[in-house]
Amino acid sequence: MKSKKESFEKSMERMEEIVRKLEEGDISLEESMKLYEEGVRLSRSCSQKLEEIKRKVEILTRDAKGKPAPKPFSPSPEESEISDTEKL
Repeated sequence: MKSKKESFEKSMERMEEIVRKLEEGDISLEESMKLYEEGVRLSRSCSQKLEEIKRKVEILTRDAKGKPAPKPFSPSPEESEISDTEKL
């Protein structure tokens, strides 16, 4: 069984693999359901990890009085050049 502390990146890679297998359609219905269930678990885990990071970032961006001080996100030049297919 995989560790619950599996990295976000590895979870995302596994979800991509699951999507590829499901899209190919060369597997049984039973195997498709197993993969789908695994994908849902991974998706929830990734969402939870992202929420945890979001809360940490919010804590780190508080002003001197402890009030949230939201700052606009400015992507790096490399991130803003992501192709349309990568955004999907």
